[in-house]
Amino acid sequence: MKVLITGGAGFVGSNLALMLAEKRGWSVTSLDNLHRRGSELTLARLRASGVSFIHGDIRNPEDLEGVPAADLLIECSAEASVRAGYRNDARYLVNTNLIGTFNCLEWARRHGVAVIYLSTSRVYSITALRALPMHVHDRRLAPMPGKAGLGWSESGITESFCTSGARSLYGTTKLASELLIEEYNAAFGLRTIVNRCGVIAGPWQMAKVDQGFFVLWVARHLYGRRLTYTGFGGHGHQVRDVLHVADLFDLVSRQVDALDEYSGRIFNVGGGPSASVSLAELSDLCAAHTGTRLVHQSDPVTRAEDIPYYVTDNDAVSRATGWLPTRSVEMILDDVIDWLTRHRVELEPVLA
Repeated sequence: MKVLITGGAGFVGSNLALMLAEKRGWSVTSLDNLHRRGSELTLARLRASGVSFIHGDIRNPEDLEGVPAADLLIECSAEASVRAGYRNDARYLVNTNLIGTFNCLEWARRHGVAVIYLSTSRVYSITALRALPMHVHDRRLAPMPGKAGLGWSESGITESFCTSGARSLYGTTKLASELLIEEYNAAFGLRTIVNRCGVIAGPWQMAKVDQGFFVLWVARHLYGRRLTYTGFGGHGHQVRDVLHVADLFDLVSRQVDALDEYSGRIFNVGGGPSASVSLAELSDLCAAHTGTRLVHQSDPVTRAEDIPYYVTDNDAVSRATGWLPTRSVEMILDDVIDWLTRHRVELEPVLA
């Protein structure tokens, strides 16, 4: 199997590249523009595992023209910040996440390459997510017991949840890309799978305030920087589920082995209810595992793009593939702490 991974020096792309090369023995090429600070640190790891690297940008179709044909394209490239475009120019966001996807699809169509596209849980309506009936239970938001509706229940959010209305500029570019993929699947017979991923975490994630909160939270506890509970009263009760990148690899590996069976499908993919955590709970876990307890600042103002709660219902992908995430929040936390500790000299200038 020959695989091209776009965004292949980023957190998810590089981890998938390394695992496919090391665990499956496949020929993997990573393409990345190295836009995000810290992505350059992955190049030596890719090289050591025999992964070829191409410095290119999916915004430029000519950068893809010389890329050798493959059997599979895993599209991981993205401007992944949910705040992108709100307080600065949105062109990089749109050109990367939408025009870039179009360029990748055209390349895949010309070469007859199957596509696995990593989308996001942020395709769902902000208004609808904020309208879910919630109550504060201990130090987190939780659905009201016994309540359920179209696309949601205590088990989380399903693929049928509302996508109408504002969903953030980032989420809109990803949903628009999903629609393009659907058309290429129907019009050209392109084999495609879309995974709507929730929060993904693990070693080698160069986290920032607006993307990668889990690793950022751990790094700030280890490296002694400030943290703020922002929005929804500033209490830190917002909840997300967290998926270890190795669990994502396990799913992608299954999907690759049955591309024809899953072609055209869209799946919600995340850690699920058992791997969900609020910011306040994560602070307690970080304090317990690092020995450092931070005094958190509070900013009660809720931004237009913020959501209070998102937990993935994995039922559809589990029934289709037999996959379930296996790594708990504490297991992810321990992996991240170990990585941050061993590579502190390299990482502190980036993550601080």
